[in-house]
Amino acid sequence: MTTTRMDGRIERGNQTRRLILQRAVSIASVEGLEGLSLGRLASELQLSKSGVFALFGSKVELQLATVRTAITIYIEHVVRPARELPAGIGQVWRLCANWLTYSEQRVFPGGCFFYSVTAEYDAREGRVHDAVTKAHGNWFALVEQTINEAREAGEVREDTDVPQLAFELIAMLETANAESVLHDNFTCYQKATNGVRNRLRSVATQPALLTDFA
Repeated sequence: MTTTRMDGRIERGNQTRRLILQRAVSIASVEGLEGLSLGRLASELQLSKSGVFALFGSKVELQLATVRTAITIYIEHVVRPARELPAGIGQVWRLCANWLTYSEQRVFPGGCFFYSVTAEYDAREGRVHDAVTKAHGNWFALVEQTINEAREAGEVREDTDVPQLAFELIAMLETANAESVLHDNFTCYQKATNGVRNRLRSVATQPALLTDFA
């Protein structure tokens, strides 16, 4: 019976933690990670502040847990569906298209979570800055890796400057996100889609392959 009660207590704690972090990523995408506080989350979710503090211990730990949660959500919506495809130009395209959909559909209410918190923490120091920087770097590395794999598959030209191409693709994605959030104008997503497709056609060994992707 003691084990059963302990297991039930742990599961309730895990459920509460998930509830808090779900709210935390939504707040942070709009107001930044500095907008988070243990007291605010306890009040909004009608939880005891001491209980929330027991789960996270400090604001910094809450912020770090929020970043980790956002990474999990990001992978689920952007990365995993693309990486399930075979290496090639279509996989590069799908990675970019997934990103635009993730931003446009407001998986996070403030647009791309990482675009927001990167701007917030780019000139700071500390553990939260390091976590955000690592997530940002991993995204750039993944885009470059996906392009390299497409080149190895013979679908991207050998002379392609991979870091430059990755930079340009990400710049178009992030500009669409910023424009839509700032101006509440979603026509920028089609512009970004057209730009990404045209840029990929310019490096594709068989540009016609991209006509197969909506």
